[in-house]
Amino acid sequence: MAETVLHLPDEAAMLALGARIAPHARIGDVIALEGALGMGKTTLARGILAALGLEGEAPSPSFAIVQPYDVPEVRLPVAHVDLYRLDAAEEAEELALGDYLMDSMLLIEWPDRLGDGLWSHALRLTIEDAGEDAGEGGRRLTADVPDAWTERWSQI
Repeated sequence: MAETVLHLPDEAAMLALGARIAPHARIGDVIALEGALGMGKTTLARGILAALGLEGEAPSPSFAIVQPYDVPEVRLPVAHVDLYRLDAAEEAEELALGDYLMDSMLLIEWPDRLGDGLWSHALRLTIEDAGEDAGEGGRRLTADVPDAWTERWSQI
């Protein structure tokens, strides 16, 4: 698994990254968004969803847990998942997220709540504060790129 680090100075850059990722997304993909509260996971998800054709703002699925989007609302079916409210990985099993992979893409916030259950082909995007000490500000995104994404990621 290759690793790439990107600096995203502001919200517009986060949305733009989502717009660059979206054209490479396929049914069966898992994009895992990791990071502390307020780091921009939902913003990145919104950038992906908007570039897939979603009009209007995508609500955070914090309370619904799974927010599905289907064609023609988006160009390919997406299940936007927010696992923040889960207390144990066993609770995620009840969501049957794997079933979505047959005909959708999974966009998962808080994938650590799955325990060891995250798919090995998942594109893992970890977002952290870039830190004012480094003079950067904004966010630092670390992409753990699995083989399934290697060629696609090189085009983003």
